[in-house]
Amino acid sequence: MVSGQTIGIAGAGSIGCFVGGMLAAGGRRVALLGRPRVIAEIEAHGLRPTSFEGFDQTITRDRFALSENPSVFEDAGIVLVTVKSADTPAMADIIARHAPSDAVIVSLQNGVGNTAVLRNRLPGRRVLGGMVGFNVIALGNGRFHRATSGGIVIEQDEALPAGKLSVPGLTIRSTDNIDGVQWGKLLLNLLNALNALGDLPLRRQLSSRPWRRLFADQMAEGLAAIRAEGIKPVSPTPLPAAWMPPLLRLPDPIFEAMLGRTMKIDPEARSSMWEDLKHGRRTEIDYLQGVITGIAERRGLEAPLSRRIVELIRQAEREAKGSPGLTPEQIRAAN
Repeated sequence: MVSGQTIGIAGAGSIGCFVGGMLAAGGRRVALLGRPRVIAEIEAHGLRPTSFEGFDQTITRDRFALSENPSVFEDAGIVLVTVKSADTPAMADIIARHAPSDAVIVSLQNGVGNTAVLRNRLPGRRVLGGMVGFNVIALGNGRFHRATSGGIVIEQDEALPAGKLSVPGLTIRSTDNIDGVQWGKLLLNLLNALNALGDLPLRRQLSSRPWRRLFADQMAEGLAAIRAEGIKPVSPTPLPAAWMPPLLRLPDPIFEAMLGRTMKIDPEARSSMWEDLKHGRRTEIDYLQGVITGIAERRGLEAPLSRRIVELIRQAEREAKGSPGLTPEQIRAAN
């Protein structure tokens, strides 16, 4: 039974700590592998997952395992991989050395290539794709706040019934088209870089028509590239992916009414890429806009806006001063 197995969290960042905390709150056996900074924070304050929906619970240290030593995975029946995409090969090697050979490995990461990387480095093991449909922000003192609506989707597999992983406040369902789901999430995640460059809460950004038009143009470039690859994205929202660019361009009152029906966003929610720039960390731009520019180059397509955004994020990474606080017009300037 899933409820009796230890669930390893391979990468105790914002998503990993929130998911691990919710699973522990729901009575699951959880083991988190984390960096010393995160471990010290949780040791001092406990692990506190919160949600815009009102969930707020501090999980005391006696209710989960937490370590920087990967031996914490030695009795794991499931390992949820939540590291950044660039760290996937190294984490796969850690899992190979420390997790049981029959543990089910699930990628809960941004991007579309991590499942293949895990399978390549973990031959003979059961590796499943997944998608996290909500945003989590680290607020300090052990608090990890879910700031948008959405659930978790994992690849359908008889070895890991998704429903048995679900706990109150954390819905996990299965799909027989995880590739389409991951590509659909990639399109939405193109907003991450715009949020990082604009230095505004997501809700405020989406309330501004110039920002939405910029996002719509980004998504249109992404859709063109994905279609050229013969991929049919599955939107993580109730609205089909192809509808999103024209809806984003609608006047503010109409768009606000549509957004309210499809997604809930905490007023202070920001993207993980904004957090990365704030803390001087490497971003995942190569696994988001970088994927679109890569397809465009292969297919002979134009993707000037995606290229411009990649350049701006890389410049912000080099300068290490946090978000540059650009306007939509400044982001478009080179096109």
